Amino acid sequence: MDLTKGVPVAIRLKTEVTQNNEFQEFLFDLQGQVVKMGDTLYIRYKEVQDDQSEIPVTMKISPDGTIQLIRSGEMRLRLKFVYREKADTSYQTPYGVMFFSTYTSNLHFSLKDQPTSGKVSVDYDLFTAGDKIGEYKLSLEFTA
Repeated sequence: MDLTKGVPVAIRLKTEVTQNNEFQEFLFDLQGQVVKMGDTLYIRYKEVQDDQSEIPVTMKISPDGTIQLIRSGEMRLRLKFVYREKADTSYQTPYGVMFFSTYTSNLHFSLKDQPTSGKVSVDYDLFTAGDKIGEYKLSLEFTA
């Protein structure tokens, strides 16, 4: 399958969040697209909010093994995940810019042909001003 032209995929997104000793789990079944540009793979989908608005999201998987999660729209967020490293980022809100960092404890990506499918797993801690906000586990599976 030619990923350079983009392939429609079904996406199952699961996020587990632990903040202040409270656990929440979010599950989403979405439609999206996988596109390969050079050696970089992009998974694109729209996140539906409570008010039914949609936020474009792109997961960028680079050949060096780093993964970026980019949320567009009024509030722009770019989280960078590098295995066992801390990565700084910013979050553009209508009220100004907030600064965060991630520490990625687990990072895994697999891609298969026939049918085109894959899985991304990222476990990370989120910090602001040196304080830990929470622990996150993100799992995204896609199938053409």
